[in-house]
Amino acid sequence: MDLASRYKGVVGLVFGDNPSSNEDSYIQRLLDRISNGTLPDDRRNAIVELQSVVAESNAAQLAFGASGFPVVVGILKDQRDDVEMVRVALETLLGALTPMDNARSKKTEVHAAPMNSDLLSREAENISLLLSLLEEEDFYVRYYTLQILTALLMNSQNRLQEAILTTPRGITRLMDMLMDREVIRNEALLLLTHLTREAEEIQKIVVFEGAFEKIFSIIKEEGGSDGDVVVQDCLELLKNLLRNSSSNQILLRETIGFEPIISVLKLRGITYKFTQQKTVNLLCALETINMLIMGGAVTDPGKDSNKLANRTVLVQKKLLDNLLILGVESQWSPVAVRCMTFKCIGDLVDGHPKNRDTLASKVLGEDRQAEPALNSILRIILQTSSIQEFVAADYVFKTFCEKNREGQAMLASTLIPQPHPTTRDPLEDDVNMSFGSMLLRGICSGETDGDLETCCRAASILSHVLKDNTQCKEKALKIVLESHVPSMGTPEPLFQRIVRYLAVASSMKSKDKSSTLEKSYIQQIILKLLVTWTFDCPAAVQCFLDSRHQLTYLLDLAANPAATVCIRGLASILLGECVIYNKSNENGKDAFAVVDAVSQKMGLTTYFSKFEEMQSSFIFSSSERPREEDHKPLTRTATPSEAEIEDVDAAGAMDKGNEDHPMLTSLFDPSFTGLVKSLEGSIRERIVEVYSRPKSEVAVVPADLEQRSGESEKDYINRLKAFIEKQCSEIQNLLARNAALAEDVASSGRSEKSQGSEQRASTVMEKVQMDSIRRELQETSQRLETIKTEKAKVESDASEYKNIAAKLESDLKGLSDAYNSLEQANNHLEKEVRSLKGGEDPMELPDVEAIKEEVRKEAQKESEDELNDLLVCLGQEESKVEKLTAKLVELGVDVDKLLEDIGEESEAQGESEDDDDDDQ
Repeated sequence: MDLASRYKGVVGLVFGDNPSSNEDSYIQRLLDRISNGTLPDDRRNAIVELQSVVAESNAAQLAFGASGFPVVVGILKDQRDDVEMVRVALETLLGALTPMDNARSKKTEVHAAPMNSDLLSREAENISLLLSLLEEEDFYVRYYTLQILTALLMNSQNRLQEAILTTPRGITRLMDMLMDREVIRNEALLLLTHLTREAEEIQKIVVFEGAFEKIFSIIKEEGGSDGDVVVQDCLELLKNLLRNSSSNQILLRETIGFEPIISVLKLRGITYKFTQQKTVNLLCALETINMLIMGGAVTDPGKDSNKLANRTVLVQKKLLDNLLILGVESQWSPVAVRCMTFKCIGDLVDGHPKNRDTLASKVLGEDRQAEPALNSILRIILQTSSIQEFVAADYVFKTFCEKNREGQAMLASTLIPQPHPTTRDPLEDDVNMSFGSMLLRGICSGETDGDLETCCRAASILSHVLKDNTQCKEKALKIVLESHVPSMGTPEPLFQRIVRYLAVASSMKSKDKSSTLEKSYIQQIILKLLVTWTFDCPAAVQCFLDSRHQLTYLLDLAANPAATVCIRGLASILLGECVIYNKSNENGKDAFAVVDAVSQKMGLTTYFSKFEEMQSSFIFSSSERPREEDHKPLTRTATPSEAEIEDVDAAGAMDKGNEDHPMLTSLFDPSFTGLVKSLEGSIRERIVEVYSRPKSEVAVVPADLEQRSGESEKDYINRLKAFIEKQCSEIQNLLARNAALAEDVASSGRSEKSQGSEQRASTVMEKVQMDSIRRELQETSQRLETIKTEKAKVESDASEYKNIAAKLESDLKGLSDAYNSLEQANNHLEKEVRSLKGGEDPMELPDVEAIKEEVRKEAQKESEDELNDLLVCLGQEESKVEKLTAKLVELGVDVDKLLEDIGEESEAQGESEDDDDDDQ
């Protein structure tokens, strides 16, 4: 093993190629005395001196690393019997692996400790050698060996873990150290805590070696949460073994059980005295319990069943009682402990109906001071001075009400306004007040002291009670609140009172700009309540629009450049809900009126841009990212100070450079941000639909549609026709402009949206185009039906005229036959006259020519009269035929073709009549 040659390049960079360096020469002489010395005392003195030099100088550590490891490792291998030499050799190794203090080392120096650790851990044999030393009887040999392994773990974690896994009984030897003397036990505990942080294989072996029993044995021996830092180390090791491991959690549940970890939460001795270490121990225990509540890793297929089983068993073992005592009843608990307790309670009842019922039935206090646990938690929310505690307790109600319609109905049933007291009546003095009455009292607290902090906290709780529950929303809409001074005000609905507080908060913020950061969450929380309340609730929208000035204020708030991005965005979402859930047909309160007001106030392009700004804000972007648990480096000096534990409210508030309060990232959970995002798409589609379609019911009749005095029917019809054509043209132009406007608005700002938003925009535009095509198809169908009707009427008239013409033709034929008969009679008479002339005296005969002439004139006169009547009829019919022909031409009908068809039908009919006559 040529360690010196491996280290030569690095040392050359530090010391140069000058072999006369003082440190280098001195270290070499000491190593020579250790290796080649003949007297044991001389070698012992040399290694003691070497240990002293290496522990004090970074340059000496570098020089030792160049050539000293083979010598010291040789002592550990070959001189096991000389315990004193082994002790000092181990101390020397420890000194070479321990970083120098910053005050003692120069900034430009190369740190030797990490390089030495890397060099020593390269050979797996060295790790095996150190692990074998743990079986030595000497206390200091085992102690220094554990410290060396810990130092190696800090700088070469992966190599050390691999070497321990490949060494026979490597983990077993470390686990045996937990049963050793206290100092060695503590070092072994810290080393195992480091080793099990990320190494799953080591975790399994440690659990197999009985880690759970040994951990809880040490905790019990040290006094639970009142113990020192060893309890913290035990809990940290336990967390490493349970984190993301369903199998280890199941093993703990089915072997030892959860009682030992729950017992750590029990307060002993003086309950109002919380030292720094006791606080840290409680936090570690609560974090461990929370891991059990949350189950295994997200990717673990058995996580859900394991989580359900853990939560059921934990409540059966009275965990909920201990949490309520620690977080609610113990007024002296530090804020961080109470917050973590509320988180555990919230996670414990989340999605677990039986645990929810158990929490709802819990009663705290005794005798007259007893009250439901939920009331006590609500009282803490309304009174605490810690924002973090408010957020943590709010989480309890969030998980309790989530998909719990029965629980929401139970809480909403207590929403009964109480009369205002004549004197100051603090909430804490009236334990008999119901949950709902206390909540309404908190909402109205801003009326008396002008501080809306309590109001916004109560509004946050009310949003959980109303979420996705139409019955509770409608019940809350019926609540009417009296004015604080009845003689000076009228009662108003709870919904409108909350909207008024929103306006009051805006005015208070503009007057007191010094408290912008502190109050920058009041409007957002109230807006969250209003958005949740109006979601899928037309009655709430109607209540909001009943007061015109509320819509005007909301428009001003959405367009106010001084408001935060989140406030403007939520106000825009609330305006959008007034469009998509608006069922009113009343003029000025319908969806079209709201869209028109938004368009006039800021323009739809600017309005939609509020959505993009809000989605890209810190509050919404951070709520979409999963929150991963931060694992701080595990050293006993990393224990947080008392100030760090208590002062957690404003942490991170200023370093984000954000106008909205950072705690909103906790209140605006993924379910709410997801709701807002889905509403954004629905609002866009609904506004496009409103702008692309005319109002369905229009009852206004223009005066121009009435017939004027003295106006003929023909002129009236022509004027109506021109008016309708003009109206149709204007409507088509208006629809085209609205569709183009909707398309432009819907596509604005899409270049920065995600692929899903682009698909949504494409869907909207396709819908607009389909609506336009559908309208054109309907209009074409209507026109076709009209043409068909006109054609049928014309064909009917033509058939009627055809029958008239046939009748006239028959009359003409009869008249012709009569004329022919008359001619035949005339000829017959002429013959008789000629015969008579031949046989009688012409003087006695009548004047035949005169009679003939008279008869002819009478017949001619009669024929002329009938012919004149026939011609008059034909003229009238010809005029009608000309009018019908013109109208058919106007309608686009081919008249010549129609006449040809009629002529062909007539010929066919005539031929059929002739055939019938022939048959007869």
